[in-house]
Amino acid sequence: MTIGVCRIELRLPENQSLKGKRQVIKSIITRLHNSYNVSVAEIDNQGLWQLATLGVTCVSNHRRHADEILSNVVRFIIQNYPEVELLSSKVEVSSFFED
Repeated sequence: MTIGVCRIELRLPENQSLKGKRQVIKSIITRLHNSYNVSVAEIDNQGLWQLATLGVTCVSNHRRHADEILSNVVRFIIQNYPEVELLSSKVEVSSFFED
């Protein structure tokens, strides 16, 4: 079993309120879950208007597949949310319970 984890830091430069931020982040989370069947949560900067940190996880049979899914997630955000600036992304993939 392979588990992939991705930390994505975003900046929402045109955002003016926490309510506006929640709308954008909720849209991203829903679309990522529906498109890639990954788990997504806002994991840091919840109280800041213009910053968001998302944690994304996936489970796969193969390391390369997990890495590909998480790379596609980052690409999806960049392509579909031009109002959001990607500050950083970090992917870690680990294997467990191998015989």
